[in-house]
Amino acid sequence: MKFIDLHRTTRWTPLELISVLCKHKELTFNLTRRAIVNRYKGSFLGLAWSFLNPVIMLTIYTFIFSVVFKAKWGTGSNESKMDFAIILFVGLIVHAIFAECINSAATLIQSNVSYVKRVVFPLEILPLVSLLTAIFHGIISLMVLLLVFVITYGKLHLTVFLAPIVFLPLAAGTLGVAWIIAALGVYIRDIGQTTIVITTVMLFVSPVFFSVSALPHAFQKWIYFNPLSFIIEEMRAVVIWGNLPNWTGLGVYYVISFLVLWSGFWIFQKMRKGFSDVL
Repeated sequence: MKFIDLHRTTRWTPLELISVLCKHKELTFNLTRRAIVNRYKGSFLGLAWSFLNPVIMLTIYTFIFSVVFKAKWGTGSNESKMDFAIILFVGLIVHAIFAECINSAATLIQSNVSYVKRVVFPLEILPLVSLLTAIFHGIISLMVLLLVFVITYGKLHLTVFLAPIVFLPLAAGTLGVAWIIAALGVYIRDIGQTTIVITTVMLFVSPVFFSVSALPHAFQKWIYFNPLSFIIEEMRAVVIWGNLPNWTGLGVYYVISFLVLWSGFWIFQKMRKGFSDVL
């Protein structure tokens, strides 16, 4: 296993970022697998909970919003009770992946002090492991959603295979932000409470419970300053509506996300030199 020598002089370029992630891909995979298994370790149903949880939640959302609140998305007069829940669930999946990664980042280094003090360990892969764990559960939730979609509508749009392309830039940007939060969390312990508040607020200011078109026209452009808004709308386009994504908007999102990714990586590597002194 190869590790980074923290005492060498390094220019943390985008190529170095790719090199570091590729160099430790086997370790990243093993840690991700362990994190997933440990989450359900000791439970009676074990890993089956990763499938049962989204099934239960989708059932609850369908009952609460369709039966109790009688909520409608406004897709047409033939809108069924399942429509709102299915459309809602897409937004919840995207937000859940983002929130889980960001909220866990604040205490990621403190929770693994032994990696900082006792061995030379590639600390930069810890936020990546957290992201991959969240994506794993997101994929399971998406599979449940697609299964319900097929049962309800009897078909599946081919554009669903574009979902990874649509989601990738959000994953990249989330990892960049997670690196920054993980580094700051070592020095500012209150940041963990702050991220929980922020991700909760983002749930309600993202188009999770509503569509962008339902907002007054003057507010529609402002909601896209929320990084989740564009991806949620585009995920619905390819998964629910069977439309192609907005390639121009997606291209701009890719550029910005990978700039955030590299910036987060650079900041983390700069700040990690003081981790052992603080911890």
